[in-house]
Amino acid sequence: MTDVAATPAKPRDAQPDATDSVGMSFLTTRPKLFITVYLPLALFVFALLFPFYWMAVTTFKPNDELYNFRAHNPFWISSPTLANIEKLLFQTDYPAWFVNTMAVAIAATALSIFASVLAAYAITRLRFKGAQTTGLLIFLAYLVPPSILFIPLATMVYGMDLYDTNWALILTYPTFLIPFCTWLLMGYFKSIPYELEECALIDGATRIQILWQITLPLAVPGLISAGIFAFTLSWNEFIYALAFISSSENKTVPVGVLTQLVEGDVYHWGALMAGALAGSVPVALIYSFFVEHYVSSLTGAVKE
Repeated sequence: MTDVAATPAKPRDAQPDATDSVGMSFLTTRPKLFITVYLPLALFVFALLFPFYWMAVTTFKPNDELYNFRAHNPFWISSPTLANIEKLLFQTDYPAWFVNTMAVAIAATALSIFASVLAAYAITRLRFKGAQTTGLLIFLAYLVPPSILFIPLATMVYGMDLYDTNWALILTYPTFLIPFCTWLLMGYFKSIPYELEECALIDGATRIQILWQITLPLAVPGLISAGIFAFTLSWNEFIYALAFISSSENKTVPVGVLTQLVEGDVYHWGALMAGALAGSVPVALIYSFFVEHYVSSLTGAVKE
């Protein structure tokens, strides 16, 4: 039998071969790096930020510049004005709309996250018969269009004497927030090793203690991700807010801006863009502060 010489092991501190970096060799020159990385990134950033730039420009433009494109550059401001912001803040109920939207979004998000945590934990950990089917049905409930749900919900809102109050929105928003948040948290809870909970059960911990002291601390990124989605959906919701709120001072930002700043075929574009820009700031701030937790929730939890 012929002896085969053993191949010497590669030292740990040895330099990588030239073939090790072949896959990234196309980025070695500046033109290729610009075409493959910086140019697509610049186009993406431009497409993402241009709507916000347009809203900001329109907010500070006088009406003459808004409609006379021949005499004024549509992408720049010649004579900035605060008249549109003054109209929004002092000639409409926008401050009340903003407070209502914030209160409804926070309350609906908190209620939905609480219910979703209990539902997701029960489906993924208690292992009862039909748990997977229950989880699938909960997610399918999210796919029901709100335009169909608001008809029976309107009957319940009128029957409970909640019409034209913030409670009408706080109690109806979870109908589409809980299914989505439950489905999201189910996937995150499954990525947490079950052995951690088994050890706690052996030590005599109850299910509530395990959920509060072990599972939830490990699931913080998932909770933040679900909270961001719930808050964003609540903040931008339109159909329920339009159907269940009638008085101007109780409206939310999406409905109030549309109903108060559009008079027939006359659109007050400056004030509209000011309201849209101010309404997008809270959501943008939330995403900017919790972006790291949001990304980590998409990549999984604790590795076994």
